[in-house]
Amino acid sequence: MCWYCGSAITAGEPVGRSLRCDDCGRDLRSCRNCRFFLAASRDGCAESRAEMTADRERGNFCDWFSLNPRYRDITGGAGKARADEVKARAAFDDLFS
Repeated sequence: MCWYCGSAITAGEPVGRSLRCDDCGRDLRSCRNCRFFLAASRDGCAESRAEMTADRERGNFCDWFSLNPRYRDITGGAGKARADEVKARAAFDDLFS
């Protein structure tokens, strides 16, 4: 599912750089959708060989990109709750931008 709006990602691997979410229009091949994304680290990536990316929410050419499995194939149940959480967080963040 999209890290921003929580909608299902129907595209398979490999995810192209120009691919966008059908609902919110955000780039899908971004650090935020990657299995190696680690917000707590200095450069935001758990893969030590990856180059640092300035904007983790925009599409990039990272060779290490792999769609985060916890975002993949989530369509109901706990996935619905996660999608609602993501949407609520996005709405809250929009209040301050």
